[in-house]
Amino acid sequence: MTADRLPPPPDPRASRLEGWQHRLTRVAERARRWHWLWPPVAFLAGAASFFLVERQQWLGAALALGMLVAWVLLLSESLIARWLIHRGYPALPRGITTFIAQMVHQETLFFALPFLLATTVWTSAQGLFTALMVGLALLSILDPLYYRLAARHRWLYFAFHAQCVFLVVLVTLPTVLHLTTGESLVIALVAMMVFSLPSLMQLLRPMNTARWLAMMVLLPLLAGLGWLGRAWVPPASLWLSGHALSPSFDEPARRPEGELRLTPEALTGHGLYAYTAIHAPRGLEEKVVHEWRQDGRLVDRIPLQIQGGREAGYRAWTHKRHFPEEPSGNWRVDVMTASGQRIGVLRFRVSDTPEQATLADGRIRLPAGLPGLDLRRLIARPAEAP
Repeated sequence: MTADRLPPPPDPRASRLEGWQHRLTRVAERARRWHWLWPPVAFLAGAASFFLVERQQWLGAALALGMLVAWVLLLSESLIARWLIHRGYPALPRGITTFIAQMVHQETLFFALPFLLATTVWTSAQGLFTALMVGLALLSILDPLYYRLAARHRWLYFAFHAQCVFLVVLVTLPTVLHLTTGESLVIALVAMMVFSLPSLMQLLRPMNTARWLAMMVLLPLLAGLGWLGRAWVPPASLWLSGHALSPSFDEPARRPEGELRLTPEALTGHGLYAYTAIHAPRGLEEKVVHEWRQDGRLVDRIPLQIQGGREAGYRAWTHKRHFPEEPSGNWRVDVMTASGQRIGVLRFRVSDTPEQATLADGRIRLPAGLPGLDLRRLIARPAEAP
């Protein structure tokens, strides 16, 4: 005669974990009804961080830090799920994890849009990059397309994920850690390369030795292409808040002055000042370059060092005295980061005909778009150094 074996007592830890998962599932299901609010909230948070990055530095940094925390939680979700399954505990349903990932993707893209829209030089290839990010943001809010991508095209979904990682690192690190745009770009490329692994593994399945080797070749190639295409990527923490051309300059006041019609004789006789006020987060030190180009040909590169923290932008200028023997033509001054990303551009024309020559009048012009808006005047400003 044998006694019936009693079932093992339930594990209290598993019961508590299942309870938490059930609560999280219910919260996610309730949040689905209001998920349409998340993109505009994220966009407003990004705009607030953009406008507050100087006036209320701590708040702008807090918003950016919150973005990074959301990504840490999202990226650790798969590791936590594997750890739970390995120990016999249930993981969250895939539909819930996809919904949470969608929320974080929306938060990232719409948070970053104000920075991209403000810092993009629309007459350059940066406009294509920002347009692509706008397209990805729209994709993230179109549920049928997003969930079809997540369910049927996993390699594209993981590539979408890697692009969002690139964007969040690019936008937040200069504000939170005061890294230069070049340093942030390198870290963003490395992060994108790492998180492109699932996309490549999905694309190359089933994996074998040859495909593993192919993936090891593709990863650095992807990073190299990203670095070569850095001119397409806006410097998300730097933008021009004012610019001017002038024949003379008041250095103690850091103000352009004077007026000159840019004929060849006048230009070679007086030289020309290019004044740029460059907006940067407080605490950031960055090397920038004024690249003087005549009809697209590089004539001179003059480096400058700027510091963030001034609301109207760090006032920097270059004075070019020596010009080619034939200075006539279409000129531009590209304001570039040391890593090769364009911050802005100043254009002028030198002509023998005074009516066609640009008038360098020393007037500081505001840029078009978000940087030229005066919305920041609505916020109490801290004391500012002259």
